[in-house]
Amino acid sequence: MTAGLRGDLGLPPLPDYLQPGLKVVFIGFNPGERSAQVGHYYGYPGNRFWWLLWQSGLTDRQLLPAEDAGLPAYGYGITDLVDRPSKSSGDLAGWELRSGREQLLDKLRAFRPQVACFNGKGVYAAAAGVKRVAYGFQPDSLVTGVQDFVAASPSGRNREPVSEKLRLYRVLRVHIK
Repeated sequence: MTAGLRGDLGLPPLPDYLQPGLKVVFIGFNPGERSAQVGHYYGYPGNRFWWLLWQSGLTDRQLLPAEDAGLPAYGYGITDLVDRPSKSSGDLAGWELRSGREQLLDKLRAFRPQVACFNGKGVYAAAAGVKRVAYGFQPDSLVTGVQDFVAASPSGRNREPVSEKLRLYRVLRVHIK
């Protein structure tokens, strides 16, 4: 079905870990190559997502990517804007982003977390249909009753200093505690 799409890896999507009553749902662009290969979110060793959760105090220890299904026990969920794994989010077609946006909004409406945390300005820009995005809580929400928060991408490719990434996750922790 996705054969012939730029960067298509032919790997299955990752499952969503969502349920009602979550404090935060973390939202990425789409599964990267390593995450799709291992079958777990943020599976690339250079990605700081799991470290940021721990160092910010959102979790009591550094979880492993293989523990992603356990996030709801902490009050967190995880999903992606687009479920198709690819080598890069730049490989995603415009129609995939538009379709992913509608699916994401449906998920947020169905599960109503307190906060939708977009892991990267680009993820939020694609979901919101905006060009300019600032880090932190957004003035408007995509779904009524769900606060939108933009964190710096935890990817090692993101040049934002690790200290800034951590600061943003700490802001999120203070808000939900």
